[in-house]
Amino acid sequence: MLKTLTKTCFLLLLCIAAWGELRAQDLTVTGKVTDENGETIPGVSVTVKRTQRGTITNVDGSYSLSAAPGATFVFSFLGYVSQEIPVNNRSTINVSLRTDTRALDELVVVGYGTQRRIETTGSIASVKADELTQLPVTNVAQGLQARVSGVQINQNTGAPGGNISVRIRGTNSINGNSEPLYVVDGIQISNGGGINDVSPLSTINPNDIESVEVLKDASASAIYGARAANGVVLITTKRGRAGATRVSIDSYYGVQQATKTLDVLNAAEFAQLDNEIYKNNDYPDPSSLGEGVNWQNIIFQKAPIQSHQLSINGGNEKTQLALSANYFNQDGIIINSNFKRYSYRLNLDHKITDRFKIGTSILGSYNISNGVDAGSTTIGDAAVVTTSVLGAAIGAPPTLQPYRADGSIFPFGEQGKGQYREVVNPLNFTEVLRQRDIKRTLVNLFGEYEILPGLSYRASFNADLQNRLDDYYSPISIINRADINDNSGSASKSNSNFIGLLHESIVSYNRKFNEVHSLRFTGVFASQIENSNNNSISATGFPNDATRNEALQLALNRNVSSSRSQQRLDSYMGRVNYGFRDKYFLDLTARIDGSSKFGTNHKYGFFPAISAAWRLIEEPFLQDVNWLSDLKLRASYGITGNAGGISPYQSLATVGSGGGYNLNNAYLTAISPSGIANPDLRWEKSAQANFGVDISMLNNRISVIMDYYHKQTNDLLYVKTLPLSSGYSSITGNYASLENKGFEFATNAIILNGPVTWSVSGNLTANRNKLLDLDGGTTQERFVTNFSILSVGQPLGVFKTYVFDGINQTGDAIIPGYDGRIGGHKVKDLNNDGAINAQDQTITGNPNPNFIFGASTNLGYKNFDFSAFLSGSQGNDIYNASHLSFETPLGHRNQFKGLVNRWTPTNPNNQYVSAFQGGRLPITDYPVEDGSYVRLKNITLGYTLPAIKGISRARIYVSGNNLLTLTKYSGYDPEVNTYAGSNTAIGIDNLVYPQAKSFLGGIQVTF
Repeated sequence: MLKTLTKTCFLLLLCIAAWGELRAQDLTVTGKVTDENGETIPGVSVTVKRTQRGTITNVDGSYSLSAAPGATFVFSFLGYVSQEIPVNNRSTINVSLRTDTRALDELVVVGYGTQRRIETTGSIASVKADELTQLPVTNVAQGLQARVSGVQINQNTGAPGGNISVRIRGTNSINGNSEPLYVVDGIQISNGGGINDVSPLSTINPNDIESVEVLKDASASAIYGARAANGVVLITTKRGRAGATRVSIDSYYGVQQATKTLDVLNAAEFAQLDNEIYKNNDYPDPSSLGEGVNWQNIIFQKAPIQSHQLSINGGNEKTQLALSANYFNQDGIIINSNFKRYSYRLNLDHKITDRFKIGTSILGSYNISNGVDAGSTTIGDAAVVTTSVLGAAIGAPPTLQPYRADGSIFPFGEQGKGQYREVVNPLNFTEVLRQRDIKRTLVNLFGEYEILPGLSYRASFNADLQNRLDDYYSPISIINRADINDNSGSASKSNSNFIGLLHESIVSYNRKFNEVHSLRFTGVFASQIENSNNNSISATGFPNDATRNEALQLALNRNVSSSRSQQRLDSYMGRVNYGFRDKYFLDLTARIDGSSKFGTNHKYGFFPAISAAWRLIEEPFLQDVNWLSDLKLRASYGITGNAGGISPYQSLATVGSGGGYNLNNAYLTAISPSGIANPDLRWEKSAQANFGVDISMLNNRISVIMDYYHKQTNDLLYVKTLPLSSGYSSITGNYASLENKGFEFATNAIILNGPVTWSVSGNLTANRNKLLDLDGGTTQERFVTNFSILSVGQPLGVFKTYVFDGINQTGDAIIPGYDGRIGGHKVKDLNNDGAINAQDQTITGNPNPNFIFGASTNLGYKNFDFSAFLSGSQGNDIYNASHLSFETPLGHRNQFKGLVNRWTPTNPNNQYVSAFQGGRLPITDYPVEDGSYVRLKNITLGYTLPAIKGISRARIYVSGNNLLTLTKYSGYDPEVNTYAGSNTAIGIDNLVYPQAKSFLGGIQVTF
């Protein structure tokens, strides 16, 4: 025994001596690890291959590690491609790690958690932060435009901070909201508003966003149940990371300008026309007047746009911080329109113990918008020149003057012998105060505790706090002096408050068994309450303009109103995700929502979904197909709901204030029944099936995603007309239904990946929308405007009009039934019954596109980078309603240039009508135009500066936006809709605020 022990000790001493001898021969290697842009990376793992020896890089990316001269170092870090580098007797090894695109794409935010991309069974699209902010966008939706298949985004107005509408896989409601649900770090918000409103999304700084996921099919969005019928947009903001504190500055400045102006009659041509209409000699020598005043040049301007952001990011293993502040200022291309935003973001994560962590996300903004009225809904009437700035600019006589000698606005009623009182100086609209101040704070507080390995509980408390102040003042100074009276000058001040509170309790269980089975369970209880109130006062009759709307007590007439509402939503959700060998996946989701807005018989709704995926690439019969990197088939079916179709209390019998009555010479306000109870009022429900395929080829250099979907929405909330004998005019109920079906295609390709890098991407969406029922079969068709209809069997918003048939020529017989005249528009008698009536109206246009698309390319060489991005829409029609107003030469207002060639007995043209006092064009397809377009949205050229001491990275760039639009459309902009986010009145242009093109330069610096 002693002999054996002696031998063992001797051998141990020999091993220690040999180890010491080897250690004495080790080298100490130092170096620095950076990314592709030269920015240092802290926390990189540096190990000696096949040993336990290793270290990590410090805050400036440096490391020091001892190893044998012939050892191999392994450098690895999440999100980067690992590298193995032989030491080869070197004492210094610097490494540049390349971004691992596959690793970054592997995790996808799916709502209440994440999944590996290979595990997703639903239709989910992701957009990176740098793509969102490639353009100088005011809100996140603008950055998504044409980036995601299946998502149609319309910039309804080019006004700073202006309205934008988003449709995921078509329009899903008639009277309700068709906007998707937005979830910002767990906080649920909505988008909406009218043509002259600021988009709610503009209160969120796009530069704070890390990534966006769009949940398109029912299996992906059903986890949000009653608010998910229109899809879900998940927004994740930038969070802190452990390592050295990084300070970044991102700043740009640019200039915007109008892309075009519309040709109108000059002063000489206008004077000749007015003489002809009124058969007088108000302008004795029209030709001497020349061009006159160009009113569009007066209201349009070159407008600056700028954004400046400071960001701080850092932390350690226990606490991570991300902090930013941003200033954004955009002047509009129409004078006196502007949008400013001051915003900040604080994201904080802290690990109290290895099993318990807490965190917060706070986004705050203060937004100031100054707007002008544009996009009048007064169609085909002289009032268009008195209700919108662009209508006034087109119709303003070029023979009149904008300013008096003292520089004040010169009302038209005081010019030209007072005969131009029916038109308005366009500068009047720019003098009216229309300011909206919005203070908004989004707060998320959470705590997460790991109960057992794989089992955790997360409590989240969210708040959306908003305060809005609307200021309005129409000054006395813009009124014709002869018209000023005791009621002149009008003002209002309105204050609105909104508080949205949401609590979510989330239980998650995630385990993998025998490296074969994966199981994840998520259970959620949520309770949400929303409170809103409004107080406003309006007044008329001011002594002067000195105080504007800041002293409403000076007005002779005042009116006060107030309102308050509350709604609550309670929810229960369960989701199970199962995977087998990373080959087969099955997801089951069920959610129950209860809303205070619905009838007593239908407070709760049930929203289930099922989806599955099969990764064929894991099958033996595809193992030898080397060009194929991945192949996955997906299928899903589910039901989602829409609680945004109505406002609170519509299921109840309600009363409201209306007209008044006189009692003993005292005027009293009357209160009368305003709504009939409907205890069966319930959710709008969308049932959607989806079939998709994901393909990756050539070592993931080419990827293709294709989806086909069919969605039917039933129980649509619709206002049904009641017989007058009921005592009510209408009732809100679940009557209508419609469907959307379509095809989506998206592709990405890395063409070059050497010294020159080149990638391209593109997407295309074709959606078909059809109304299936309006009110249970009673009504087959209903007009929503003079030319837009809801018709069973047709898409929403199609145009139904008479058919334009040229100009009535001398000797033509005038068909009875409409106001025809020689030299006026001729209407086609479609049924040949010798009269013009409703039977001669037909479908003449469809505002829904055949398909929409987007494409982008990115090039890189050494320190230079270049990108280009375009978008387009094909097959949609636009009702250019401005033709009805400005190709009707009725006198005292200007017309489009084409009226130079108007009909006369000696010029019997077949398009433009003759001069005729008080004339009006019939509602025909004459204003219907092809709204297809291809737009070059952005070109950017950047250069990353060589290494500068103390600066990790510095990049400068120049960018051009909306530089070119290829279209046959004659209006300002083919991307337009006067009725903003309406579901039924779409594709209508009545001189909406146009989008601008811009040129800007910027700098991005990280210290």
